[in-house]
Amino acid sequence: MTLSLATACLWAVIASLIALGPRRFHWPAAWGLIAAGVPILGWVTYENGPVWGLAVLAGGLSVLRWPVRRLFAAMHRRD
Repeated sequence: MTLSLATACLWAVIASLIALGPRRFHWPAAWGLIAAGVPILGWVTYENGPVWGLAVLAGGLSVLRWPVRRLFAAMHRRD
């Protein structure tokens, strides 16, 4: 396992631990996870190829489903 995949797995564990915490920390933590996850996603894609990049992207989207859902709802309302 490459260091980039290990970092992505660590990101997923941290995200799961944050989800177990109090609800008032979820949105600030989501922004932090997004800020940390984008470079990790790029690193995984660069080192391991687009298939692993898409797998990590799908995992990240499953963890951060509410911010993504609200983003799409806001984009849909603007149309």
